[in-house]
Amino acid sequence: MMSPRFGNSYVIGLISLVLILGSIAESRLVSSKIENLDYLAINCRKHSAVLTDFGAVGDGKTSNTKAFNDAINKLSQYANDGGAQLIVPPGKWLTGSFNLTSHFTLFLQKGAVILGSQDESEWPQLPVLPSYGRGRDAPGGRFSSLIFGTHLTDVIITGNNGTIDGQGSYWWSKFKKDKMKLTRPYMIEIMYSDQIQISNLTLINSPSWFVHPIYSSNIIIQGLTILAPVTSPNTDGIDPDSCSNVKIEDNFIVSGDDCIAIKSGWDEYGIKVGMPTQHVIIRRLTCISPDSATIALGSEMSGGIQDVRAEDITAISTESAVRIKSAVGRGGFVRDIFVKGMNLNTMKYVFWMTGAYGQHADEGFDPKALPNVTNINYSDIVAKNVTFAGKLEGISNDPYTGICISNTNIEMAANKKKLPWNCTDVSGVTSSDVTPQPCALLPQKDKFECAYPSDKLAIDNVQFKTCSI
Repeated sequence: MMSPRFGNSYVIGLISLVLILGSIAESRLVSSKIENLDYLAINCRKHSAVLTDFGAVGDGKTSNTKAFNDAINKLSQYANDGGAQLIVPPGKWLTGSFNLTSHFTLFLQKGAVILGSQDESEWPQLPVLPSYGRGRDAPGGRFSSLIFGTHLTDVIITGNNGTIDGQGSYWWSKFKKDKMKLTRPYMIEIMYSDQIQISNLTLINSPSWFVHPIYSSNIIIQGLTILAPVTSPNTDGIDPDSCSNVKIEDNFIVSGDDCIAIKSGWDEYGIKVGMPTQHVIIRRLTCISPDSATIALGSEMSGGIQDVRAEDITAISTESAVRIKSAVGRGGFVRDIFVKGMNLNTMKYVFWMTGAYGQHADEGFDPKALPNVTNINYSDIVAKNVTFAGKLEGISNDPYTGICISNTNIEMAANKKKLPWNCTDVSGVTSSDVTPQPCALLPQKDKFECAYPSDKLAIDNVQFKTCSI
């Protein structure tokens, strides 16, 4: 049960307002035919088709899995001739899993709703991910995501704020009853790919994680509204996993799990694959997640996480701000993390790190594989109604080092703990402008600013083009 400290009625009210406003806007625009529309994308397309050209029926009842697959197979022939875009018009388009192709844009018009089928036969089975070694829900394989792609170049999923509804309640119920023999599908998963854009959409009720790029590079995730009940299991918002050069900005997320979780594989399997997530920038994120983190680093971080930058972050009624999760057996590293500018309201923790996140893929993990967590920087933080200022717990004989906190003002809640900080097996420094006074393992020095990089990441240099429907 959700703790009263998170203000259930307040969270529900916010979610309801978002859904109501979205529904009003959608109802106004569904009836208006969009003949010409410009949108921004990493690449434009020479060829175009509409989903109804392939026999699709937008009544919310007829399966369109074949129509989606036929359309994309047909349009794939234009990959070397300027690429193609598939337009999903207003309507409710029920479908199982379908696969994308290279040099391709999936565009959802306003009023278009892609509905995830609840017929398991429409979801192909896939092997486990190499860096995980098993499924997250069950030891065996996993269901393909609703929108899937692998070994692609230049793929775009965007729209005029169209909607993808995973209809996750079927899967949540089955998971809670411990009846999953395979891992639940994600909403969007792109593997082994380069040049990915996911933008300007509303995503609701994913069966599990919403957006999961993995083993991929040069990724832009922008302008998403992601909504799931705060009690829904494992509905992470955006999870870059063993990815490089990632920009995540201007997203609003209400989730039953971490709003953003940065990952790179699990225990010995992640160590073997050895693909870090690196060079990530997160900007202008708003998160509501009463039982999880605004941004999580881990716990599956065995391939390493480095050079992650987060700025202008807002969290409301959320368990923690930036949380580092690791454990003995993970190996890997979390280093060069930079957070600047967080506005937090009604939090259990502002700073939370753990070295005892004990879930393991199997018994084959190496107890000598210890994570290296170092150079973690936080600055310019305002937080109100907070239960714990910080709970920072490293690992015995493997402390988390190089922690820096500056210009931070935390107002404790009425139900605050007697000791606002709890620190073990960590080391670092805090500026004199950090309140309340931190623990002894993070001694205060004269006023200073923690590091934040001044250079731009390569992904910030990507220029959008104006494309047309």
